[in-house]
Amino acid sequence: MEFKGRAADLDLLARQLSVVVKGAGATRGRAVIMTGRRRVGKSRLVQEFCDRSGLPYVVFQATRGRNPVAERVDFTATLAQSALPGAELVAGLQAADWNQALRSLAVALPDDAPSIAVIDEVPWLVEQDAEFEGALQTVWDRHLSAKPVLLVLVGSDMSVMEALQSYGRPFFGRAAKMTVQPLHLADVQAMTGLDAADAVDALLITGGFPEIVQSWRPGMSRTEFLREAVANPLSPLLVAGELSLLGEFPEASHSRAVLEAVGSGERTFSTIAAQAGGAGALPSGTLSPLLNTLQAKRVLAADLPLSTKADTKNKRYRIADPYLRFWLAFLQRGIPLIERGRGDLALERIERSWTTWRGRAVEPVIRESLLRLLPDERWSRTEAVGGWWNRQNNPEIDLVGADREPVAGAVHFVGSIKWLESQPFGRREYDALARDVLAVPGAEPDTPLVAVSRCGIEDGLPLSGHWGADDLVRAWQ
Repeated sequence: MEFKGRAADLDLLARQLSVVVKGAGATRGRAVIMTGRRRVGKSRLVQEFCDRSGLPYVVFQATRGRNPVAERVDFTATLAQSALPGAELVAGLQAADWNQALRSLAVALPDDAPSIAVIDEVPWLVEQDAEFEGALQTVWDRHLSAKPVLLVLVGSDMSVMEALQSYGRPFFGRAAKMTVQPLHLADVQAMTGLDAADAVDALLITGGFPEIVQSWRPGMSRTEFLREAVANPLSPLLVAGELSLLGEFPEASHSRAVLEAVGSGERTFSTIAAQAGGAGALPSGTLSPLLNTLQAKRVLAADLPLSTKADTKNKRYRIADPYLRFWLAFLQRGIPLIERGRGDLALERIERSWTTWRGRAVEPVIRESLLRLLPDERWSRTEAVGGWWNRQNNPEIDLVGADREPVAGAVHFVGSIKWLESQPFGRREYDALARDVLAVPGAEPDTPLVAVSRCGIEDGLPLSGHWGADDLVRAWQ
């Protein structure tokens, strides 16, 4: 299958390799820690990079839960079967520990020409053998860093990968870090062939996960894509969510219950506790560390109201990536229907709630896109875009532009989002925004008002700025 998108990620890796090729670093070798959500396309990206490089390389894929002895045997066998110049030197080697196994990598690598070594799913190696981290640091310092090699360490457990380079851990300070994000809005539009507004819908459904986006044939409408997906129990749209969750959270775990509560629309600590607890609310001492862990893994995100007044206890939680949010809201409970051939009922459920669900789900996408468009000539100091709400969610402001977050020094604009198929942002929405603006701490009577709309703005509204779907796509190009 043709590789599409990821130009920025490939360029970032190419620049790291260029440092190795030119010998411009503090050491001949260079290490990169690559992380990102499960199924986001890290392994495919790094394979494409290796293939395009034209250099000798080796890619080792770890196996979860495997015996460390068997894993090391597989590691050295992978080296022996690779195109590295010294591959035959390690054939048949029996490594007693990871120190010896990684030293065999140093033996296989060339001394006088650049090469690439990739170790995929590093968290599983850390989980198998507590000595792996220390061995990696020792062999890197003594052997690998002296070779002209780009060492890429890949892993999906973002908390483990970040811990690898934290202060006090063996590999601290030895690697650059890159995070592979899902495909962005402009990539999704290019791959689906849709107009800007429909591409936003495609992003909300697929989350930019490559295997799902690639199943969206160019030009297919949202309804056509969903109808085809729910008719096939093995479609990537259905399967990827369960595989992603099971890879990190066993089905019966409290973490899974918390995710399902947030995915169903619960946003506050108390309502999540009540929903996830079943018969009784989850105790605070149980829920708090779960929420922290899910945020560390980048599965959950927590938003605070943005204004000149701190309000740290008024958090709102959401599923961090749009696809998993869509899957939890619609597909998880629709799978039994789909498996018995009633995908039409699952599709009816989606269509019935689509407009309401999309209205909330599109907000983080819009805020992130505006952050890429700002600062601009009008708002030259706007470097934070969020929302604002009080405890009663009355009012709830969609957009607040400010100089910083989480507590702003100054509010630069206040705005509203209207993301409907056929209704533009009109006088009623403007009047509501003008009425509510002073509820935001830091806003003044003359604070500029802005809007984001799927299908335009009514003429004659005294807005200071407005953006549409084309602007959102442009932010990512």
